[in-house]
Amino acid sequence: MPTIYEAVGGLDGLLRLASAWHTRVLEDEVVSHAFSHGYHAQHTERLATYWAEALGGPTTYSDRYGDETYVVRMHSGNGLHEEMDRRAIACFDRALEDVGLARDEHLRDVLHDYFAWATTTTMARYHHSAEDVPDGLQIPKWSWHGLVRAGRADGI
Repeated sequence: MPTIYEAVGGLDGLLRLASAWHTRVLEDEVVSHAFSHGYHAQHTERLATYWAEALGGPTTYSDRYGDETYVVRMHSGNGLHEEMDRRAIACFDRALEDVGLARDEHLRDVLHDYFAWATTTTMARYHHSAEDVPDGLQIPKWSWHGLVRAGRADGI
C-alpha cells in the first residue's frame, strides 16, 4: 500500500493542496486574520514539505527549516481560536475538492482527520505562550490508520 504522501501525488500534489488551502484561508474573513501580520514568502512550499514529512514523505522540512518545536511555537501564544480552527479545517476540506483529492473517499477522510487533528491538537496545545512549547519535538507522523505512536499506527 502506498504512503499517504504517495497517494496524494508526492510533493507536487501537496504543493497543489497547500496552494489551494492558502488561497481559501486568505479569502476567509476569520482565518485570514492569522496571516494579517504577513507570512513567509515561501509559506506554501514550506507547508507542503511539512505535510510531506508528516504523511510519509521525505524529511525535507526537518532537514531544511526546523523541527516540530519551531512549527508549534509559530502557532502558539495566540489564545484560544476554536472558530478559526473550524474554519481552517473547512477551508482544507474545500481545498481537497479544489485539487481533486476528495474523489477518493478514504484518502479524503484520512487527510481531513490528519489536518483536523493537527489543527486542534498540536497547533492549539500551547495557546497561552510560545514559551510553553518544549524543545526537541519531532513532526508527528500520520498513516492510513491515524497517528503513528511509538513505532505503530494506532489511530489514537
